Amino acid sequence: MSFFTDGANWHGGNGIPNRIAEHLYLSGTSMLVAVLIAVPLSLWLGHLGRGGLLAINTSNVGRALPSLALLGICAQVLPKGYDSPWPTIAALVALGVPPLVTNTYVGVREVDRDVVEAARGMGLAGRQVLWQVELPLALPLILAGLRTATTNVVATAALAALFGQGGLGRYIVDGQATSDEARMFGGAVLVAALALLLDRLIAAGATRRSPLERSRRGGTVARVEQQAVRAESLTGAATQ
Repeated sequence: MSFFTDGANWHGGNGIPNRIAEHLYLSGTSMLVAVLIAVPLSLWLGHLGRGGLLAINTSNVGRALPSLALLGICAQVLPKGYDSPWPTIAALVALGVPPLVTNTYVGVREVDRDVVEAARGMGLAGRQVLWQVELPLALPLILAGLRTATTNVVATAALAALFGQGGLGRYIVDGQATSDEARMFGGAVLVAALALLLDRLIAAGATRRSPLERSRRGGTVARVEQQAVRAESLTGAATQ
């Protein structure tokens, strides 16, 4: 409480608002790059039903490496390592990609094939089936992967302070250096609170974008499912 009630900790470059902004910049940029790399590729592979195992195993290399070691390697290999945020961002991207690849690919492959065939029977092209049918149905699982990736990245971004970057990890590192336990604990609480807040926001979005909720609003998926049921009934009637 002494850390949070000290007015000096709420102003200036070392203030809590500025450190949160730095942490969000590192985490947000990393997640944006990870999404742009993982989601389109995994959607397409899931739609084709090919290359999923290779993509998942390749992306899991970033998960297998210890986060601190990965940050150190990126800081040494990439240009301007300790003076630039990009080595940290590269390491965080490698951490965020695996859950996105796995959940996106599996989400598309788990879509009911009867619904996909019904959509094709309605005359939708392959790309239209992907964007109008498979993606909406896979979205809850994709967002679950986004939740996992975001939590991992936000928590690991605190380690960036060990390599001269900003963010909430600065409170933990600086507090340890000066034996300031209140600062260390305050930084840890802020990192945990930020991760939990983002997790809840994404979870709320996942609930809102679920197929059940979309069907209540009369979305594309609901229409396709209704067409599938109708097609099956017509097929059964014709057979009789």
